Amino acid sequence: MTRVLTIEREYGSGAAAIAQKVAARLGWKLWDQLLTDEIARRMACDRRHVEQHEERRDPLHYRLFKAFMRGSFEGSLNEPRLGIADAESIRQVAEALVRAAAAEGSAVIVGRGSAYYLRDRSDAIHVFIYAPFEEKVRRLQGEGKSQAEAVELAESVDGDRAAFIKQQFGVEWPARHFFHFMINTTIGEDAAVQTIVNGLAAVEENGKRV
Repeated sequence: MTRVLTIEREYGSGAAAIAQKVAARLGWKLWDQLLTDEIARRMACDRRHVEQHEERRDPLHYRLFKAFMRGSFEGSLNEPRLGIADAESIRQVAEALVRAAAAEGSAVIVGRGSAYYLRDRSDAIHVFIYAPFEEKVRRLQGEGKSQAEAVELAESVDGDRAAFIKQQFGVEWPARHFFHFMINTTIGEDAAVQTIVNGLAAVEENGKRV
């Protein structure tokens, strides 16, 4: 029985709205912005700070600094007291929350490495949502971004996600073999929602993975 749906996505593909509608159709809990809010609450930091660091790697200079801190006697004493909400600390909290949400069940979990953390769960279905680059730029412009901003975001955010997945799981993002369905949102938001819902129903009916 399927109890968990993960949705990995390209930035600007419209996955957030699709995930929200799918969760509503299923009557399941949506872990998207809720994940960000809960990470911020647990780490006692600003929500915007979490948004800027989740699904990303810490910069090289910071990773070198942190390695130095851990390698020195003074650093090992002071590091726990710094309480820095860096990308790795945020990732650790996100992983714990993703696993807890999956254990609770009836969960739609968006990104944050969830498809990869939960890849061995037999009760989880994994979906990847994407769109042509021009469509992502158009969608982002519709949300108020300038064309230059939309292009930069469509390129950089997915680049950060790819680097994050490569570092954490050693695979080339999105690693298609991790996913049961891959959906191009040019078919339309409602059609994408219906495809996911129908796909879950088919899996349940057939009693096997697609």
